[in-house]
Amino acid sequence: MSEKIIQIHDVGKTYHTGKIDFEALRNINLEIEKGDYVAILGPSGSGKSTLMHIIGCLATPTVGSYFLAGKEVSKFTSNDLAKARNLYIGFVFQKFNLMPQMTVLDNVSLPLLYRGIKTEERRSKAKEVLEQLGLASHLMHRSNELSGGQQQRVAVARALVTNPEVILADEPTGNLDSKSGEGVINLFNQLHEGGKTVILVTHDTAVAKNANRIIQIQDGTIRV
Repeated sequence: MSEKIIQIHDVGKTYHTGKIDFEALRNINLEIEKGDYVAILGPSGSGKSTLMHIIGCLATPTVGSYFLAGKEVSKFTSNDLAKARNLYIGFVFQKFNLMPQMTVLDNVSLPLLYRGIKTEERRSKAKEVLEQLGLASHLMHRSNELSGGQQQRVAVARALVTNPEVILADEPTGNLDSKSGEGVINLFNQLHEGGKTVILVTHDTAVAKNANRIIQIQDGTIRV
């Protein structure tokens, strides 16, 4: 029997700016099973980033309910959201979001610091993941010494080090050349084949086609 890791019911998100209300999402219904490979596809301004923020526990919906691994995120406090992000979500961002003053090893071990894991164990786990991704020779390099493709692999390693339920990637090839981008997408394909739940948020149809299922979003609603 399949297990639903993400359940979104009648979700809407409205932003209030002064006297203006902007409805970024409305009537969103979405379910993602554990081990699924989903692309959320839409142009700029479609609402896909807002949906990603809700799925990733970076924001809560204005209306509706969101359950992550059976827990109702819609009612979480800011502290609850932070804990959920650390426990369940591995983020991979378009701009990598690496700390340039830190080594590759320390960048990858950083999420484990927030779990209170001791330094030696953090570094051991980070080294293991980096070696799996072919970055064993770059452990002590700083991010600005790496190519774009290598930096994104480091970002993927950082997402994986906590062994999260969901890998959530926001435009993961957006800052890469075509060859590096292809390598990163192949990595996501391998992660899915290994049993990970992968969600790609993208405007690129070619990237989206790697997923098993494409969710198209436009003007704040899912296109059926």
